[in-house]
Amino acid sequence: MALAQSKEESSQIRSEADSIKELYYASGEENLDYLGSLIVYEANPDSLLKYGEIYLDKALRDSLDNHISSANSMIGYSYKYKGDLSKALEYFLESLRYAQKSGSMEAQGRSYITIADTYSASENSQNATIYYRKGIDILEQENDSTALGSAVFNAGDEYLKLGKLDSALLFVERAQLIFEKIDFELGQAFCLGNMGMIFAEYGDKISSESRINQAIEILEKYQEYYPISDYLNYLSNIYLEKGDRQSALAYAQRSLELAGKYGLKDQISEANLLLSTIYESLNNSSKALEFYKKHIQYRDSVKNIQAVQEMANLRTDYEVSQKQAEVDLLESEATIATLRAKRQTLLLYGVLLMLILVALLAIGSFRRFKFEKETKKIIEEEKNRSEELLLNILPEEIADELKVYGKVKAHRFNSATVLFTDFKSFSTMAEIIAPEQLVESIDYYFKEFDAIVEKYGLEKIKTIGDSYMCAGGLPTETARHAFDVVRAGLEMMDFIKKPKPEGIVQFEMRIGIHTGPIIAGIVGVKKWQYDIWGDTVNIASRMESNSEEGKINISGTTYEIIKDEFECEYRGSVEIKNRGIWDMYFLKG
Repeated sequence: MALAQSKEESSQIRSEADSIKELYYASGEENLDYLGSLIVYEANPDSLLKYGEIYLDKALRDSLDNHISSANSMIGYSYKYKGDLSKALEYFLESLRYAQKSGSMEAQGRSYITIADTYSASENSQNATIYYRKGIDILEQENDSTALGSAVFNAGDEYLKLGKLDSALLFVERAQLIFEKIDFELGQAFCLGNMGMIFAEYGDKISSESRINQAIEILEKYQEYYPISDYLNYLSNIYLEKGDRQSALAYAQRSLELAGKYGLKDQISEANLLLSTIYESLNNSSKALEFYKKHIQYRDSVKNIQAVQEMANLRTDYEVSQKQAEVDLLESEATIATLRAKRQTLLLYGVLLMLILVALLAIGSFRRFKFEKETKKIIEEEKNRSEELLLNILPEEIADELKVYGKVKAHRFNSATVLFTDFKSFSTMAEIIAPEQLVESIDYYFKEFDAIVEKYGLEKIKTIGDSYMCAGGLPTETARHAFDVVRAGLEMMDFIKKPKPEGIVQFEMRIGIHTGPIIAGIVGVKKWQYDIWGDTVNIASRMESNSEEGKINISGTTYEIIKDEFECEYRGSVEIKNRGIWDMYFLKG
């Protein structure tokens, strides 16, 4: 169980990201320290990648090794959050190279730990332990006990995965001493939990349960239910392997109860699978099948449906074999009876036996037919659902190209119109209202924006925090995309100004629009996202940041296209670095 930030910590630091961005733009986009601090405060991978690339470009231009190291690390984290660990590792190794070049021991130590964490996430414990040791050697010389304690703990966790229990215990006990010294209670809880797993591996049930229960008591105080459920599942697995089925059953049931209470789907799935395995080992086939079915309810792939079919087939075969045994017994009894009865009695039993066999075969065939029919229906429903999900993520033309060729070529559009929105004081509101209310409010606005975008035949690109981005003129080129985007922007602004239902936060909003050439496509092989790139995107973003609350700011390029049909007001120009001076207009209606 690797040590990570608590939910409370994550919530606190995420609220700072928007403030950092505002300070960065207010500084004239030259303060690299603001960009570097986003690595701590930004949790959105797309936003982290966007600002990381800006940061790296500026740092390379000025040959600042320490900032180049930090920028590479920032981009690496964005790919790690997206699940592309191979790509993330490339950037983290580059970050280490520049950290060594800069001579900063602290940066080198953190780079080693980051690389180790990535190897750990890739389940490469051998390499992870090597880099943890290198990072720990450096961090021991620095004045950062929290970072050192976390690194020592994670190294112990990797030794536990490798089955090196003595080394694992040594590192975890050392981490606990560090956390006790700095009074980091949550870190102590994770140490106690891992000690419990180590003692369970040793077969010391009393010491194991004692430390697990101490860990759970602390974790419950911090509302960290995810690791609690993981610890319980881990202990269940250990005791099942050791043949202590009752202890395994108790821990799995406790984990399932906790995971169900707090909606932890991964743990619900794991606990149900454990219970299925335990009951199977207890020869309770009906219970095993019951929990296995619950397990696959939380899995979303055709492979799991096939697994259910195999499980059901096993049970059907078991039932048929049981019936066959009964038939064999009847046959044996009938044979004995025929020795004492007349030939007519023998004939009667033979007929009855044949009827029973035919009935059993008919029942078995019907059950198998019914099951296969239901399974095919489930597979078809899952296929349709996957198709709908793909079309919800990608435009239909792009999805069709992806299904046919397995990849999508980037397309250049000579003219497209890009729109950005941004809510005023979003970061401030995020600090004073409940997270649930904030998410509900953003969902309320963005659902309406989605409907407006669909109405005008535009393409939603993505949302980044409280920012909404869409474009017209793609993936199919259109002649009047600028007009369509402007009309959509006006409807969005009208919707923002209308009174909102109770519980929905009333925001003010800025909009920026620009027209120009772009490149569009998808990258990577996982978690596809249709995205656009080019100066047009950056200029549209600047139009939004230079707009005012309640107004739509359009570039001179867009103005020249739509000026005959819409009333606009010239409001000056803005210099965009490396892109010249751009006229700006407020769209009046």
